[in-house]
Amino acid sequence: MAADPILLFGAGLLGLCLGSFLNVCIVRLPNDQSLLSPPSACPHCKHPIAWRDNIPVASWLLLKGRCRHCGVPISRQYPVVEAAVGLIWIAGVLAYGVSVQALTAGLFGTLLLGIAVTDARHYLIPDEYTWGGLVIGLALSLAAGVAGLLQAVLGAAVGFALLYAVARVGQWVFKEEAMGGGDVKMMAMVGAFLGWKGVLLTIFLGALLGSLIFVPLSLKKKRLVPFGVFLALGAGVTFVAGDAIIAWYLHFLRGS
Repeated sequence: MAADPILLFGAGLLGLCLGSFLNVCIVRLPNDQSLLSPPSACPHCKHPIAWRDNIPVASWLLLKGRCRHCGVPISRQYPVVEAAVGLIWIAGVLAYGVSVQALTAGLFGTLLLGIAVTDARHYLIPDEYTWGGLVIGLALSLAAGVAGLLQAVLGAAVGFALLYAVARVGQWVFKEEAMGGGDVKMMAMVGAFLGWKGVLLTIFLGALLGSLIFVPLSLKKKRLVPFGVFLALGAGVTFVAGDAIIAWYLHFLRGS
């Protein structure tokens, strides 16, 4: 049965608004700035941005990607993040209807996108994403009762402990910090949403994607690896297709 267009429109509109707020988080959280004040302003001319110039995606297109007052280009990050979050929320409703699972998909996807973009830009994963996301994940797990909450708590514990152990071993081997504390806390959040099996698959996929995509570049250009980006990608894939991937793997192991 096709989803109600009005519901899809509402989900997309909510996603666009959350994407606009996520852009504020991406810019301000790494600098320990308030999310509420001062109001949004052009980073070049400092002129406050009027409401009509702050409509997600539409304002950027109407202004042709430039500040109304000084004409300096506005980063493409803003409409891209807004549109991406809008699509995440629409996809959640298309896949799960109006349900707790759709809400979970929207919130988890928004958090993962915020983590990925922030880590890529600043090599930092703010606690607001991780600890805040952990609370959200645990709260949403209550929809499945006590069993759901216990699974989320176990997943969070496994995610934190496993990445913490990897970080300590890496520090011992390389004699320097091999993994940031943000990655460790992120996996506690991921575990609350995906459970302990999802944690294992997320780490595997994150390591695989990081090795294939970024490690060759980092060796050539001596750049740091924003591992949170690849963990976020791995967690997204796990949320969407984790059960199928795990089932295929178990089937492969049994050889039947």
